[in-house]
Amino acid sequence: MAAALALVAGILAGVLAEAGLPRWSALQHPKKKNTDRCFHHSECFSGCCLMDLDSGGAFCAPRARITMICLPQTKGAINIICPCRVGLRCTSEDLMCSRRCHMI
Repeated sequence: MAAALALVAGILAGVLAEAGLPRWSALQHPKKKNTDRCFHHSECFSGCCLMDLDSGGAFCAPRARITMICLPQTKGAINIICPCRVGLRCTSEDLMCSRRCHMI
């Protein structure tokens, strides 16, 4: 049974390749760099699509560095503040202070 399924999958792969259909990897779009316009954080190389209050749109922005204000995680499509870079944790040391990126 498994051999029959493998045979059918191989035949279908060959038929699709001969038909000139693009592979899945060819359909993926490259990630956008910082300052490029975006609609969702998944479009950005940094993983942060930041709201631009001046123009009403959004742009890809770098993640927050150490001691910068941050959000603990990305929620929704567009952020108002970016999450921390890799290796940093978004925490508040005081209830009166906003969250900032700190070393783990």
